[in-house]
Amino acid sequence: MSLSACVFQTDYYFEYTECDSTGSRWRVAIPHRQGSCSGLPEPVRGTDCTFSCEAGEFLEMSSQQCTSCAAGSYSLGSGVRFDQWDSIPAGFSSLATYMDSGGSGDDSMTCNNSSWTPQGSHLESNRDDCTVSLVYAVHLMKQGSVSFDYQYVDSNVFFEFFIQNDQCQEMDQTGSEKWIKLTSNGEWGTHTVNLKSGTNILYWRTTGMLLGGKPVKPVLLKNIQIEGVAYTSECFPCRPGTFSKTPGSSSCDLCPRNTYSGKGASSCTPCSKTQYSQEGWSQCKERPHCSEKDYFQIHTACDSDGKTQMLYRWVEPQVCVENVTGAVTLPPSGEKEDCPPCNPGFYMHNSSTCLPCPQGTYSDGTTECQRCPGGTEPSLGYEYKWWNILPRNMKTSCFNVGNSKCDEINGWEVAGDHIRIGVGGSDNDYLILNLRVPGFKLPTSVNDASATEFGRITFIFETNCSADCELFFMIDVNRKSTNVVESWVGSKPRQAYTHTMTKNASVSYTWAFQRTNKASDTPTNARNARPTLSSLGITFMARRPVSPADLEARTTSALSSVGSIMNGPSFTSKGTKYYHQFNISLCGAEGRKVAVCTDNVTDLSSKDLQNESADLNNFVETFVCQSTIIPADGRGFRPSLSSQSISLADTFLGELISLTVFNIHDLFPESSWKVPDINFFYRSPQPTASCLNGRSTVVTLRCNPEKSARGELTVPSKCPAGTCNGCEFHFLWESSSACPLCTGTDYHSIEGACKGGVQDTLYVWNEPKFCTKGVPLPNKTSAHCEVVSLWVKAGIGGGAFMAVLLVSLTCYFWKKNKRLEYKYSRLVMSTNKDCELPAADSCALAEGEGEENEDDVVYSNIPSLLGKLKAIASKVNHEKVKNKTLKNNARPLRLPQ
Repeated sequence: MSLSACVFQTDYYFEYTECDSTGSRWRVAIPHRQGSCSGLPEPVRGTDCTFSCEAGEFLEMSSQQCTSCAAGSYSLGSGVRFDQWDSIPAGFSSLATYMDSGGSGDDSMTCNNSSWTPQGSHLESNRDDCTVSLVYAVHLMKQGSVSFDYQYVDSNVFFEFFIQNDQCQEMDQTGSEKWIKLTSNGEWGTHTVNLKSGTNILYWRTTGMLLGGKPVKPVLLKNIQIEGVAYTSECFPCRPGTFSKTPGSSSCDLCPRNTYSGKGASSCTPCSKTQYSQEGWSQCKERPHCSEKDYFQIHTACDSDGKTQMLYRWVEPQVCVENVTGAVTLPPSGEKEDCPPCNPGFYMHNSSTCLPCPQGTYSDGTTECQRCPGGTEPSLGYEYKWWNILPRNMKTSCFNVGNSKCDEINGWEVAGDHIRIGVGGSDNDYLILNLRVPGFKLPTSVNDASATEFGRITFIFETNCSADCELFFMIDVNRKSTNVVESWVGSKPRQAYTHTMTKNASVSYTWAFQRTNKASDTPTNARNARPTLSSLGITFMARRPVSPADLEARTTSALSSVGSIMNGPSFTSKGTKYYHQFNISLCGAEGRKVAVCTDNVTDLSSKDLQNESADLNNFVETFVCQSTIIPADGRGFRPSLSSQSISLADTFLGELISLTVFNIHDLFPESSWKVPDINFFYRSPQPTASCLNGRSTVVTLRCNPEKSARGELTVPSKCPAGTCNGCEFHFLWESSSACPLCTGTDYHSIEGACKGGVQDTLYVWNEPKFCTKGVPLPNKTSAHCEVVSLWVKAGIGGGAFMAVLLVSLTCYFWKKNKRLEYKYSRLVMSTNKDCELPAADSCALAEGEGEENEDDVVYSNIPSLLGKLKAIASKVNHEKVKNKTLKNNARPLRLPQ
């Protein structure tokens, strides 16, 4: 059976081959189904590889000529644009992976439902803690660029855009090109990156962090445009809700309000009288019956008589129908009544206008301005209690997340004693109230260098929502970027909120209300929610607590100016590993807070946090701060990340030497060193959803001579996250620099022996040593000395002399005693012989007889030296007595003649 001849576009289409080394290519015919027809055209030489058509044209492959796009379509010429997201376009893919490489879970089991989801006008990222990448590969024949619009409002999501080549190697990109900057609520940002020729694989990657159980807000993506493709062989049809009425268009326009269009429309179709549509809608909807929620009340400005009147107006544009059964009508205007008083700091002028009090005066709003008493000054600030008209430094607006114009809608409306959101708008509308403060003026008694609080804003609010809604409070300092300070979801009772300013700067405060967008076939209306502000006060004043400079004498400069500790790991519900890092600065540096935590969202292994661009990073600078650190996955798929930086200590309250304050002794073990701890107290008055009174921090400084001078930080073992309740944080900083300064009583001296006439004196610390620095330990000293001193010599000489004298006296008296005994014996013998005295009891020698043997007399009993001395003394006395007796008795005898 013969095959029919091939027909262009029905049976085949044209494509170009890859360019060769000379920059040439061929056009070839490709059948839709192989073997379905015969007679395919032969290959022909194609256009130059760098050839491209102008914007609004496409390359018609059969003739290889540029042709204008028809009405209802558009072309970028050398680029492609993706702005229809009813489904993920061809060429795009969504890849989900599990974040933590250390987890035991299966990626396919935990993240198989995570993906980028088309939402008609935009793409929406995942809301869990999986890592999801949107991937698109494009081949460029020349250098080009890629740009896209995005909305990125949640810092709990990491959003990055990077490029790989055909070898899966990541292209060189700066941090500002790779890591996407946060946007304000309701605003769209545009990101543009240059592309090199060749294959470029584009990645849009998001990762959520579900630390508090609250779902993250997804990243929204739309209008992806790529420039640098060699050609486009077809025009793109206009998406529903848009049109292009002239051929050769490079873009499509939105359909006006109360009109609609389908895909590829060259014009918009008007809605019927019973229907309506907003700008850019693809269909019309039936007009609802008017209700009380379709109108609002306003107060007129005070007239010359000091009267005001309540008026009622329909929400514009009016979409409801009032002339049908069951519909309400607009209430009549109210009667005139007295104007409310002026707000504090203002006075009534001409019974109709409130003007600010002149400099140096004050007023409560009900009286004329009065001068301050001598020695006092006015307490400057804004206080809004009455909302008859919107203050001059405030403005209100409406912003639609779909970029539709809602400027005609009143974002917020004054209502006498409060201000509330305006009625109207849709789920995606942000109703915005903005207050601009040019700066803060401190009292003259406080200078800027010593102030730790420059002002505070307090407002009372409540929200009453019949559906899901959220109120945001945001702040923009020095017009850099708007950051969300706090948010409230759903209905909230009447309550007060206070935010403290810790720097003197130009500040813009913003309240934004949004009805949470839920998937629904029927659009709802933000008028069903009713947040109100009933009181708003801003105080320009500073409370000066104890200055950190007052404590610098208590701690030494060797202590690290900023201490850091990382605890963990902790895990999310899906097992994602993360750490908490704390940076602590006890007293700052020269009055500045030097503990910095940065949402760098960058590669921590190759970049310094402090070197990142301030426009790219959100950071806090305070006494104590905390960051959430997600480690790298180890496979190169994801680098280390740092996010969710918060301040835990904006204000230094004071220090106290105590062991029992706040049960600190129960949190940390007692010190083995006999030195009391020093407790530093800080406070962050910023209320949060979990800490209505703000956060407090206690840093316990402990003396530990065994630690280094820079010190070591630890957290309580009972609370490994540094806090047991999320609001009170405790840290122990052990350091040798926390010990007392050394004095002269902390060491003693040791004297050495005298060697060679020199004696050394050493000085050693008392053990255990508790002190540090202060008085240094004296060096070793040497002094001249003698081996034996003079008094020792005199003592030895005297002792030797006395010993010799004693021995000599002993010998002398001993010999003399022997002679006396001998003589006595002779005398006794001679006396008995001549006078016939009683016979002698012993023999005796004559005088001189036996004297030669006198020294040979031996006694059987040898007395002691002391006994000899006593015996000698007694014998001498006895001899004296006997001699006296003999003299008396021996009278001369007269012999007969």
